[in-house]
Amino acid sequence: MRSSSASADPLDRPRSRRLRPLLRLLGFTKPYLGRLLLALTALLLAAGTLLAFGQVIRNVVDTGIASGSSAALDQALLFFLLVVVLLSLAVGLRSWLLNWLGERVVADVRRAVFDRALALDVGFFETTRTGEVISRLTSDTALLQIVVGSTLAMGLRSLLLAIGSLAMLAITSPELTLLVVLGVPVVLVPAWLLGHRVRRFSRLSQDRIGDVGAYVDETLHGIRTVQAFCHEPVDRARYAERVEAAFGTAMRRSVNSALLSTVVTLLTFGAIGLVLWFGGREVLAGRLSGGQLSAFLFYAILVAGNVGSLSDIAGQLLRGAGAAERLMELLETEPSITAPASPRRLPTPVQGQVEAQAVTFTYPSRPERPAIAGLDLAIAPGEQIALVGPSGAGKSTLFHLLLRFYDPEQGALRLDGIDLRDLEPAAFRRQIVIVPQDPVIFGADALENIRYGLEVEEAAVTAAAQAAHAHEFIERLPDGYRTFLGERGVRLSGGERQRIAIARAILRDPAVLLLDEATSALDAESERLVQDALDHLMRGRTSIVIAHRLATVRNADRILVLDQGRIVASGRHETLLAEDGLYARLAALQFQDRPIPAADAPRRQEPARRAPDETRLNPRPRSGA
Repeated sequence: MRSSSASADPLDRPRSRRLRPLLRLLGFTKPYLGRLLLALTALLLAAGTLLAFGQVIRNVVDTGIASGSSAALDQALLFFLLVVVLLSLAVGLRSWLLNWLGERVVADVRRAVFDRALALDVGFFETTRTGEVISRLTSDTALLQIVVGSTLAMGLRSLLLAIGSLAMLAITSPELTLLVVLGVPVVLVPAWLLGHRVRRFSRLSQDRIGDVGAYVDETLHGIRTVQAFCHEPVDRARYAERVEAAFGTAMRRSVNSALLSTVVTLLTFGAIGLVLWFGGREVLAGRLSGGQLSAFLFYAILVAGNVGSLSDIAGQLLRGAGAAERLMELLETEPSITAPASPRRLPTPVQGQVEAQAVTFTYPSRPERPAIAGLDLAIAPGEQIALVGPSGAGKSTLFHLLLRFYDPEQGALRLDGIDLRDLEPAAFRRQIVIVPQDPVIFGADALENIRYGLEVEEAAVTAAAQAAHAHEFIERLPDGYRTFLGERGVRLSGGERQRIAIARAILRDPAVLLLDEATSALDAESERLVQDALDHLMRGRTSIVIAHRLATVRNADRILVLDQGRIVASGRHETLLAEDGLYARLAALQFQDRPIPAADAPRRQEPARRAPDETRLNPRPRSGA
């Protein structure tokens, strides 16, 4: 379990100021080592060929031009063209391979980050905004693609050319080389100091962009509420504040980046001017040939240009390091809900026996009081249980624990006698289905929404929809089961969304059914259809129903009354009404002057056991796998 300190954003950690996060991305290049080596070979060949140009220029000047022979000049220029062709081929191959590697690595990073986001427990998203995670998957990876696909390669190329040019300078004129070497620190020191500021503001800029994305995500997902409450002016103002904060941070980064470029350009070309002045005097004194000076100037320009570009590239790399660090943080976040090293297997078929023993649980974001406190519970296979109590009593929390969205701090929850922590989460979640009060409908067609996560034939989907009383309205949609339902099912009514969710649950054929007041927000006609579908779904399987309207649970096998995370009463509807307890007070408040519905309605027939061949649309042997 997380400690109470987990209430802070899990991704809000101290930031490093180095390029190490980028180096950690090298692990993603391992599957493509062959292409990486080929790209590095092309890069080295291109750099070496470019360095050879200095000697080619020297040859053209001293041999081709100074000799006065057209044949010698033609030969020198032919050699020049061969070097140009070789350089062009090497540059093209390097560019293609490095771009491919950049796109491939970033695609793998996106997949890895998304996979990790799906594996993180619900507690993580309780304290982290979804928009922040989306920002890391989009804007951060887009920036990373530029860095990995081009900036890193350009940085390596510039470093090689700077070192190689210095070596060629030393061969051409040791005296002038000393002058160049003395000037390099003058360029690098201010570039490095300004580069750190660029990196810091780059990280802050990415964070502000994340704030913008998070606010957009939250506002647009609640657009109906925003418009219904005329909240648009407030949202415009708050969004503008975040945009301006992002703009202000980006401008501070840009100012430092511009200052960096200005300083580096001034110092590097000032140094070239000094070298040209000194070298010209050497030619006039006869200690240096025109070809040597030309070659020396070529190499000096390479040194100056590449040292200057290194400072700019360093700023870009530091910016990319900020994005890489944000992605690495997410990749390194460990879920608290994990599968055991040697998971146990559920019996076949799963019976649906549910037990809770001395369970205590506190939400990480609300550590001041437990949501569940020492709860004991035993539910027999096929039993129908209703959970009743005021808001905050722990009803929904019990559902979250049964689905192992969280682990209890104390005690144990068991399915068919096996602790949930000893099972593979996916194994027992296949046996437990929840139908929430506000069902989630995905941006897909009706067919995909019903068979969500299952590979089944369309006939099975249709049968589940018929059982859920959803087939009729789906057939009336423009494209039937292939009709796009809109983001979050906006093209459907509340009752239709609920019946889609019930059809999804029927198709799952669970051993345990969790119903979170699935009819509370529906009109009378929709409620009748949904209730009929629920009766079909509940038949013969363990069912736990959260009930706010007590009239809907008077036929339950047992009603459990929860208050402050504890079971304070248990019994049948009529028995609890006769007691002067919380249930009777809730009933009195709910019905007020109306007579409390009598419990004389005919009860459902009690099935001795589930009969898969009679009650299931998609009978299949259960498996604990």
